[in-house]
Amino acid sequence: MPATDHRGCAISGATGHALELYEAALEALRLQAGDALGLARRAAREAPEFVAAHQLEAALLLSSRDVRDFESAGWVYARMATLRMNERERGHAAALAAAVDGDFAAATRRYDDVLDAAPRDAVALHVASVMDYYLGSPATMRERSTRALRSWDASLPGFHGLLAIHAFALEECGEYGAAEAAARQALELEPRDLRAHHAMTHVFEMQGRAEEGIRWMGMRARHWTQGEAISTHLWWHLALHHQQAGRPRFALEIYDRRMRGGDALSERIDASALLWRLMLDGVETGRRFESLAGAWASHAEDAFCAFNDLHAMMAFAGGGRWDLAHRLLSAQIRRVARQVPGANRDMTRLVGLPACRALLLFARGEYAAAEALLRALPPVAHHIGGSHAQRDVLHLTRAAAVQRSYRRAA
Repeated sequence: MPATDHRGCAISGATGHALELYEAALEALRLQAGDALGLARRAAREAPEFVAAHQLEAALLLSSRDVRDFESAGWVYARMATLRMNERERGHAAALAAAVDGDFAAATRRYDDVLDAAPRDAVALHVASVMDYYLGSPATMRERSTRALRSWDASLPGFHGLLAIHAFALEECGEYGAAEAAARQALELEPRDLRAHHAMTHVFEMQGRAEEGIRWMGMRARHWTQGEAISTHLWWHLALHHQQAGRPRFALEIYDRRMRGGDALSERIDASALLWRLMLDGVETGRRFESLAGAWASHAEDAFCAFNDLHAMMAFAGGGRWDLAHRLLSAQIRRVARQVPGANRDMTRLVGLPACRALLLFARGEYAAAEALLRALPPVAHHIGGSHAQRDVLHLTRAAAVQRSYRRAA
């Protein structure tokens, strides 16, 4: 029975084949290509007492923005909690327990405790970074990856993945040169690392290097056109480069050929964000918003994640689906009224609900009221999660509201 994983972390209950499936899941996670969740589940079925496999399955479900996955994670956690664990695995269990309760900030602190004792724990690094992304806490992500780099080197399996995490954290903290260097180093080790591709395109976006970004991504598109959710996100970034370069028609063509709001929530988020930006630029989007609103309809009353709600409202408001828009606002109001703690409730109250109201007002032509709501968003608005590039849509909407108000007054 294997006693450690491929980076020397102690594991319990694994068989040789189950460990290979588990490592394959981690590689799929690092590359953002393949079925990491499916492989983790296969590893758990292969060795029912393999604690780390169950914990990886639960962590991946908790990392989803879909409330249905989040609720499923509770059942996986309950099954895992009955198994015999070593000290490191008990630390993971404590982090998962906090996350199941909706407290991602506490979960990341538990993962940091794990990493203090086991800095090569690849799952703790990945999941804590995802949660930081959802919490809008890039500085914490950067500090964690910086600490981890002291204990990793290129001889370890998955070192490129740590570099990609570090590159994205640096970019979100405004350290663009260091971010680009880390991303390029990751890609030298593993050209298929899509998180490193992602960090690079963020650097291009934030530095206004649209033409360079288009060329760079075009030369590497073969690595990220396989249809996974991150593929759609990278197409979204390419569309933003074209929009930034003054070619919105090309961005709309990317939407039609590569996006259109796929099955995953992340794909719908990207579709909403692109169409809304194009609409703000005065691009005629036809009936695309209406179709996208239909794809979002089943999530109108989730009120689970303020970031999701914001993008659902873009589709509902852009498509003139006032019925779905008001169902979303009502669900948010109910969520805020429930005295259940957690980051999602706080962000819905502070940011999600007023921002969604602002988008609806904007779509109805009430530009001054929309601008007032967006102007009043609190300084903690970045904790709604996502990247600077994604959250910029609120600033763009406010600027468009000001411009259209002036035009109307004139």
